[in-house]
Amino acid sequence: MEDQKKELGEQVLTIRRVSRKTPGGNAVSFSALVAVGNRKGSFGLGLASAAEVPIAINKAIRLAKKKMIKLELAGTTIPYDIEVKFKAAKILLKPAPVGTGLKAGSVLRQIMNLAGITDVSAKIYGSNNKINLSFAMYRAFERMQRGI
Repeated sequence: MEDQKKELGEQVLTIRRVSRKTPGGNAVSFSALVAVGNRKGSFGLGLASAAEVPIAINKAIRLAKKKMIKLELAGTTIPYDIEVKFKAAKILLKPAPVGTGLKAGSVLRQIMNLAGITDVSAKIYGSNNKINLSFAMYRAFERMQRGI
């Protein structure tokens, strides 16, 4: 278990500054979205917030490691087509022949790279929100893990 956590790659997908009105003024915090993966089919996603950026990133990494899922890949690609919707973000993933590469945009490319998927075609519909796209990708991986 410890060996697996040592070889995990981490990628900060987005950091957002969040401000809210309070009676004493503005309260400022930072939210971080982080993906972790071992480039062999395991992937995790964490979203956390804190008063400072490094603390938010560390919390998100810890959350992502807790939420790791293992994928059954078909060589260097996904086993079958999958379409997933999360809030306003909708993604379509299709397997691709070896050597095609990652035909995906936004955070999908970074997530698939961390998961070890090197040949896939992806299309984003609806929202381009990085957080919603990331969680849609996580939901797609969960469905693939269960074989749905």
